[in-house]
Amino acid sequence: MIVVHTIADLNNVLDPLRSTKSIGFVPTMGALHEGHLFLIKTANENTDISVCSIFVNPTQFNNAHDLAVYPRTLDADCKLLEKTNCDIVFAPEANEMYTMPHEIKFDFGSLEHVMEGKFRPGHFNGVGIVVSKLFNIVRPNKAYFGQKDFQQCAVIRRLIIDLSFQIEFIVCETMSEKSGLAMSSRNKNLSIEQMETAPILYKCLCQAKEKLEAGRPLSLIKNELEQVLKDTSGIELEYFEIANRLTLNTLDIFEPGNTVICIAVFMGKTRLIDNVVA
Repeated sequence: MIVVHTIADLNNVLDPLRSTKSIGFVPTMGALHEGHLFLIKTANENTDISVCSIFVNPTQFNNAHDLAVYPRTLDADCKLLEKTNCDIVFAPEANEMYTMPHEIKFDFGSLEHVMEGKFRPGHFNGVGIVVSKLFNIVRPNKAYFGQKDFQQCAVIRRLIIDLSFQIEFIVCETMSEKSGLAMSSRNKNLSIEQMETAPILYKCLCQAKEKLEAGRPLSLIKNELEQVLKDTSGIELEYFEIANRLTLNTLDIFEPGNTVICIAVFMGKTRLIDNVVA
């Protein structure tokens, strides 16, 4: 496995290979878990060369505390990636990715004004900037993302279409702990007690899906499960939404196969998200 920290060094490695080898790319912010490694394994199975970027992108954080405490574990991450047969790790510093203050701004329309966008203003502009930069730097044939960040996937899909990136965009299923809690780099910030409580997120999502499929009115489902979460000690509910899986607009009527149930909560200062498609 090769680890590089500059764009020039990455190009020196990839340029001789581009004409004959396919490149699979997994962008991450590090603090890797089995969900990330599953993406790398999938890239290995479907492309000739796997590239993983590790970069805690400051432009997508609207909360200074969240940026400050975000886990940074590059050495441990590289050991995991090597065991997973990742070929190349690109781990730049912020001044390598942003040589000057960025001026460009992305507007993803309604996609960025609901759920994550509503509660994290400017977040998807930062995502759009860094993903565009990484796509241009790595120039992959295929890019792999996890379903847990459902809204981010919708935004990146729009980015690829609107900017005509010649990249196959692949969304892989969310990997979860045995408890049902979605794997996340932020889980490392949870206490033992919080880890015991957190699986209620997935439990509520599954209950919502069951109630939808049983024909219960959406407004009643939303109200019932919001109350369950509000009544759970240690959880501060940010949003619980039942939406169209493509537009992310709130639904009044269940659309089987075209509905996503999304949730975001705080446990202490740690923010967790998850979703299920119904």
